[in-house]
Amino acid sequence: MPSSPTPSERERSDAEAKAREKEEQAKLPYKWTQTIKDLDIAVPVAGNLRGKDIEVVMTKTKLKVAIKGQEPFIDGDLTHAIKVDESAWTLETVSGGGKEVSIHLDKSNKMEWWNAVVTNAEYKIDTSKVVPENSKLGDLDGETRGMVEKMMYDQRQKEMGKPTSEEQGKMDMLKKFQAQHPEMDFSNAKIS
Repeated sequence: MPSSPTPSERERSDAEAKAREKEEQAKLPYKWTQTIKDLDIAVPVAGNLRGKDIEVVMTKTKLKVAIKGQEPFIDGDLTHAIKVDESAWTLETVSGGGKEVSIHLDKSNKMEWWNAVVTNAEYKIDTSKVVPENSKLGDLDGETRGMVEKMMYDQRQKEMGKPTSEEQGKMDMLKKFQAQHPEMDFSNAKIS
């Protein structure tokens, strides 16, 4: 039976994988970053190009980025769907006299990480190693926020050795039942 890797072996393996991933991503003709909600792509191009020289075709499931008449930098099915109306591209001047096509993609599903921009990308990232940015409670929808606040409250209660909201509800129900039935003996009652 093979043994599990030690923490130092796992750290070394993770560091090697991260270095290989960084090296692979550097070989792409573009750079990309993502948050849980969106994805940004930067494609370096010559400084003498204008917007009319660039071809960007964006649909819900496809992306093509090219200089007109040349091989595309990106051309394929997106890893996941996007909201086209919330996505955009611009041609920006960067330091050193060059330019870059800057593309912002708004993810349709704001709860998943992408392992690549397009499915036919030569290199993919390991999304299990993505460390998400901290989010604020205000960013969450009402139902999710309520659930998170309840979990946080219950965690604080447990840390202080006090009952969670569910346990408190059961105790309140028992007290109410006792008040309605004073003739019953609850001295040996156990609540689970």
